[in-house]
Amino acid sequence: MSLSLIGIIFIQAYYINDSVNNEKERFKFNVVKTLNYVSNTIENNESEKYFAEYFSWDKDKKVDEEAVSQLLIYQKNNSTKETLIYRSNVLEENYKLSSSLFDIGLDSIDIKNIIGSSTAEIYSNSELSEKEIKSPISKIIRDGSIDDAQRLSFEKSFKEISKGKPVHKRVSKKEIRDLLSEKLAKDGIDIDFEFAIYSHDLATKVRSDNFENDVKSTFSVPIFYDENNQSLYKLLVNFPDDRKFILSGIIGMILLSIVFTLIIILAYSSALFQLVKQRKISEIKTDFINNMTHEFKTPIATINLALDAIRNPKVIDDKDKVLRYLRMIKEENKRMHAQVENVLRISKLEKNELNISKDRVELHDLVEDAMTHVQLLVEDRQGYIKTFFDAEQSTVLANETHFTNVIVNILDNAIKYSPNAPKIEVYTENVGTTILLKIKDHGSGMSKAAAKKVFEKFYREHTGNIHNVKGHGLGLAYVKRIVEDHQGHVSVESEKDKGSTFIIKLPLIS
Repeated sequence: MSLSLIGIIFIQAYYINDSVNNEKERFKFNVVKTLNYVSNTIENNESEKYFAEYFSWDKDKKVDEEAVSQLLIYQKNNSTKETLIYRSNVLEENYKLSSSLFDIGLDSIDIKNIIGSSTAEIYSNSELSEKEIKSPISKIIRDGSIDDAQRLSFEKSFKEISKGKPVHKRVSKKEIRDLLSEKLAKDGIDIDFEFAIYSHDLATKVRSDNFENDVKSTFSVPIFYDENNQSLYKLLVNFPDDRKFILSGIIGMILLSIVFTLIIILAYSSALFQLVKQRKISEIKTDFINNMTHEFKTPIATINLALDAIRNPKVIDDKDKVLRYLRMIKEENKRMHAQVENVLRISKLEKNELNISKDRVELHDLVEDAMTHVQLLVEDRQGYIKTFFDAEQSTVLANETHFTNVIVNILDNAIKYSPNAPKIEVYTENVGTTILLKIKDHGSGMSKAAAKKVFEKFYREHTGNIHNVKGHGLGLAYVKRIVEDHQGHVSVESEKDKGSTFIIKLPLIS
């Protein structure tokens, strides 16, 4: 299951990374496409401008030389008894134009003008006389300049001479910005950008105010090719917020992927937590059953022994021994009854079925009453319980029986977990509108980990032999539930081999 979860997380991470890379490639493709479009448009606009002006000066051009090429086709068609004569003439003129037209700082420009004319004549029969040649059935005449050849000649000459012109005189920042903005918007890229034209990796005057040439994030294409199809300039553009833009396109998918992955992780963690918890509960219940078995086995055995002793003819006539064994039976029976009552009280608390009525009582009186229940046990082990009642006010709203049991439980623990003679101190003090009850012992104490769990139901700290201290982990769980039912709070401060201090905080009433 863990491997499956790791695999799902890995696939999600790979998918997100792949989506980001695809978005970056799409962004790069659109930007480079836009730059190529802008570069070509700027070059074409410049060429069109000067080519149009060249045509407007056609009437003032002077011919330096001309060359004429002629093509003649003579063809007979026997099936139709017709003859086709096709003539084509190409006139090539070489002109010298003043450089003032193009503002490029040269004396003159060599430009070729190519003019073509063609005729197609059809005659009625294949035996043509000189007279018939002059009177064709039909005649088609075409004259005009040859635009493609003429434009090619013009552009080559123009590129050769214009490469020496400063780039800021060839294109403006506004023209570049407008073209970039328009084309990027069509491709769905609506973020701020910075641009520049560089020559040999050096900045020119054509650049936006905040442009920085960062090699990793800058896109570039050549611009202003010369007659050899080489370029001295590069058009560069970068985007300060390109990462945000790239992520914005897939942020919804990324968030959904993360959310679903987190749900899977939470579900897995919850299932794992429940498994660990169930295992822990199973272990605790096993310990509880073992302890409860021991708790009942010991008094039952004691009762059986006492009964067997009473039945002994030598003992039954001894009144003192009989009374002693009867007291033992009564105490062990009382002990078993107390254990059962403790379990039932916890069960009722869990179901919120325990009806706890509260009255106005003095906490100091409850402490002294609880002390009488354990006084004999303390004295039997040559210990003591000292009180330090520093609280001037001790009136609380409590159930006398249940809260006395709370204090008895804590005192009983202090006695049981004192390897030597139990030494217990009970303190009270007022803190604002509350009263603190502290019960301190100098026994074996407990670890910090145990102190955090000591109020959990069925919990008992293991000390090698699980039965070295009698109990089943219900007493302090009962204490916690009763104190909380009285709107109070209970905690413990403990250190291993140095004892424990249980602190109960209750609200005072006036």
